[in-house]
Amino acid sequence: MGYKEFLETKQYRISNQGREIERGLIHPKLFDWQKDIVQWACWKGRCAVFLDTGLGKTFIQLEWARLLNENTLIIAPLSVARQTVREAHKLNLDIKYVRSQPDDKGIWVTNYEMVDNFDFSKFGAVVLDESSILKSISGMTRKKLTGLCSKVQYRLCCTATPAPNDYIELGNHTEFLGICKQAEMLATFFINANKEHTLQTLNGETYRRKGSNANGTEWRLKHHAENPFFKWLSSWAITMTKPSDLGYDDDGFILPPLNITPVFVLGEYKPADQLFFTHLRGITDRLEVRQSTLEAKIERLKEIVSIDSGQWIIWCGLDAESKQSTKVLNATEVKGSDNIDYKVETLEKFQDGDIPILVTKPKIAGFGMNFQNSHNMVFMGLNDSWETYYQCIRRQWRYMQTEPVNVYLIMHEAEMEVYYNVLRKDAQAKRLKEKLINEIKVYEREELGMKAELRMDYKENTIKGNNWTAMLGDSCERLKEIPDNSIDLSVYSPPFADLFTYTSSERDLGNCRDWDEFFNHYKFIIRDILRVTKQGRLTCVHTSDIPALAQKDGYIGIKDFPGAVIKAYESEGWIFHGRCFVQKNPQAQAIRTHGKALLFVQLRKDSSDSRPALIDQILMFKKVGKSEVPVTPVKNGEMDNETWIEWAHGIWIGIQETDTLQFSKARGIDDEKHICPLQLGTIERCIKLYSNPNEMVLTPFGGIGSEAYMAIKLGRKATMIELKPEYFDVAVNNLTTVSEQQQMKVLL
Repeated sequence: MGYKEFLETKQYRISNQGREIERGLIHPKLFDWQKDIVQWACWKGRCAVFLDTGLGKTFIQLEWARLLNENTLIIAPLSVARQTVREAHKLNLDIKYVRSQPDDKGIWVTNYEMVDNFDFSKFGAVVLDESSILKSISGMTRKKLTGLCSKVQYRLCCTATPAPNDYIELGNHTEFLGICKQAEMLATFFINANKEHTLQTLNGETYRRKGSNANGTEWRLKHHAENPFFKWLSSWAITMTKPSDLGYDDDGFILPPLNITPVFVLGEYKPADQLFFTHLRGITDRLEVRQSTLEAKIERLKEIVSIDSGQWIIWCGLDAESKQSTKVLNATEVKGSDNIDYKVETLEKFQDGDIPILVTKPKIAGFGMNFQNSHNMVFMGLNDSWETYYQCIRRQWRYMQTEPVNVYLIMHEAEMEVYYNVLRKDAQAKRLKEKLINEIKVYEREELGMKAELRMDYKENTIKGNNWTAMLGDSCERLKEIPDNSIDLSVYSPPFADLFTYTSSERDLGNCRDWDEFFNHYKFIIRDILRVTKQGRLTCVHTSDIPALAQKDGYIGIKDFPGAVIKAYESEGWIFHGRCFVQKNPQAQAIRTHGKALLFVQLRKDSSDSRPALIDQILMFKKVGKSEVPVTPVKNGEMDNETWIEWAHGIWIGIQETDTLQFSKARGIDDEKHICPLQLGTIERCIKLYSNPNEMVLTPFGGIGSEAYMAIKLGRKATMIELKPEYFDVAVNNLTTVSEQQQMKVLL
């Protein structure tokens, strides 16, 4: 495999597992952009369609099922399942609602509560309608559903556009679709943000970009992972809030005005255990204020509903609210204890205009239902869930609504903090969703076969100075410019596999999913270093053991990175020549890494979880053959017998950990970690041991120029290659400075 082909395999995109469908086979009732999405979804086979309310997810999933021509089960919330049957008639499809395994082949619809009644080995395709339910159902039920569908060939998830920072919801979808485990997604693109309070920035917008899993751990998207994450997401999910998001015409999809009116009921409210009210303390206080102020809210409800003789929906959160509202308005109530047939029949009657006032709860009819037949609603109080608030409003305020939608929020003044909390979440969701669409559309347009502007993030440059050459670019490509057998020594520290720490580029050796991918990438460099090195000469590679992390590796321990590097070098024809250990201060390492295994408290608590500090190792490899020019450090005056004895011990002491080039200016604003330059004392020993003055020293991972800097300082020549422009610029300044200093010494 060539290097360009290898880079293609590193891209975070999901392969296609479906079938190509001719566009002419899609029902003509669908809009052009709906047809494009149907074609894409059929080709993908396993994917998600995140379309905002009213954009036709039902038509898309029905056509997907029809065109794949598999025995298909559509799973939907109870209130939506029968509605799907009605929508299918518009496409001339005869599908049936079932509660148990059907005998025939076709397209069937059931609700989530019935999944235990089906043999999923009999289905070739399955659809989760309103798939955001994955995050609200219990973990056990979600895992069971994922397990039941794990052998189904084709899988489709459909729901409204998820909150842009709800990464756990995305993780639930990836597991169901068989793309990856949620833990794998988090380990690849995210970083644990529990102890982090820094605000993140995207396109000038500052916000906290986090999501929480079930145990409360918070995660944020790694800065350099943003573009790869969006590219990966768009390879299995289409996200759209309106047709123009992806370059289509919005004609017919411009929503009417939305009028939201808060109605605050005044009156004294004092919690039972407080002398006077200060603020709501958790769920208990929120429940108490809703119960104790219900009578006053009911009076305002009667006044509001009398304003308009049209249809109304009354959203309630408590049984008492629902019961009282139904009584005073002479309305029709749908509650959780009603049987399935009654619920479905009543909701359909409301859709048909036969019921003037419907009283129900968001969890019953707030998701997926089409209620454009009405344009008035009342919330009998709010909870802190933005999604509940948003979804209920979008039952009426959706495409094909012809009237302004009027939303009344009846609350006691003590609930004002809940109101402002929901408004804050709503503003943030709108802002982040806009950012998400802006970031992801370039990749989605490419997925849909449309022309898209490609992101260009790779640059090359070459700057030469007195006895040094600095090359900006990818070592796998720029090493090709160096002649065979021209390098006397190479010294470098390869990036350890640590995703999206310093760049987002596939060219970055550190950006690898696992060790297999890392060493498949690394071998391109190992081969070329062998080619350019003179026979009988060495390369010195700085390595260290790497901690194994539970989230990323599945266990806590240590991985033998140096051992893996030795195997990689030997497999490409190098001779393993030796190894030196560089002494480290365990207390300094504990402070820097926060590793509990090095803390005094762990020593006292349970020493079995303590371990030695991670020691730097310098691995020496030799190219086969006899060196034409011997390396003579004693003759050159750079070493004596006593120094040799000290260095030949194999444990290098006396090297200060802070003996590095100044690196703070090199850190990019999005870097997850400080760059870790190699100690100058370590580099000095490698150069003095294995090269002569005026010989050429190469570093393929130049960083801020530490190895090249020491080569110039010690009277050698230097060639360095660095991928990241910020580091390259600092390296050039460092090489210019040391070169001028050396020239001044000559003049003096």
